[in-house]
Amino acid sequence: MKNFADLTEREVLAVAISAEEEDSRIYMTFAEDLAERYPESAKLFEEMAEEEKGHRHMLLEMYEQRFGTNLPPIRRDNVRGFLRRRPIWLTKNLSLDAIRKEAGTMEFEAERFYIKAAEQTQDVGVRRLLGDLAEAEKGHEKIAQRLTNQFLSPDVRAEEDRTRRRVFVLQYVQPGLAGLMDGSVSTLAPLFAAAFATHQNWQTFLVGLAASIGAGISMGFAEALSDDGSLTGRGSPWLRGLTCGLMTTLGGVGHTMPYLVPDTWPNAFWIATAIAGIVVFFELWAIAYIRARYMDTPFLHAVFQIVLGGAIVLAVGILIGAA
Repeated sequence: MKNFADLTEREVLAVAISAEEEDSRIYMTFAEDLAERYPESAKLFEEMAEEEKGHRHMLLEMYEQRFGTNLPPIRRDNVRGFLRRRPIWLTKNLSLDAIRKEAGTMEFEAERFYIKAAEQTQDVGVRRLLGDLAEAEKGHEKIAQRLTNQFLSPDVRAEEDRTRRRVFVLQYVQPGLAGLMDGSVSTLAPLFAAAFATHQNWQTFLVGLAASIGAGISMGFAEALSDDGSLTGRGSPWLRGLTCGLMTTLGGVGHTMPYLVPDTWPNAFWIATAIAGIVVFFELWAIAYIRARYMDTPFLHAVFQIVLGGAIVLAVGILIGAA
């Protein structure tokens, strides 16, 4: 993937053209989905889709004037920094709230893209066009907010107030939650395998500590390198990486700490293992709750993914260690 700062002016325009084309199709899909339930809202999305087509034509004209008719094969998926959106438009009968949030996020991302692209562009005509498109996308964001004011209850509006909240979740909650999930689940197998293989608390603690720190370093670098934050507003990549790495380490250390019970105590191994098992239980349920609360995941789905998955990993570690 290319960094946004490394894109040429030609590539910036090509990415913008493909993005406007894709967004237009998405808005038409939303309009079709809402046509029977909210016909007025469907018309708004049809208008937004047509406006995106107009933006695409403007960008194509500018591109042809500057670079000819051949578009380089580059899309926003090839550029580091764009939000990784879930393809919720493939799901039928979405709630108006879900569509509104997705549209707001799309327009927020598009606005930031055009602002950054205009700052990076040297040609006056291209710079003016990108600035105008940034203002147009900002207007779309207001339309998405208007859907909230017209059709959503005050309670729902208070809970899901702005698109910025979604970006805040992506910036802070998601890296931390991803780290906590990885640290809590990925360290279960090596920790309990070492525990049941040695029946020695100190050796088990060292294995768990090494696995936790190693996973934290790996996840931290992976998060920091995945997105430079230049387009999404997700903040410093190293801050996100640090958050993710620390939460990964914390997730593993939580059920490692019980093995600090001295081996000299009577039944020290079973005491430590029992405490670790209790810690694991609360860790997995806490992660399932956070995932359901902030990541729009159905609670039962989150429980199935996290609790059941963690239990399987735990069982595998015990079986391998006891073999």
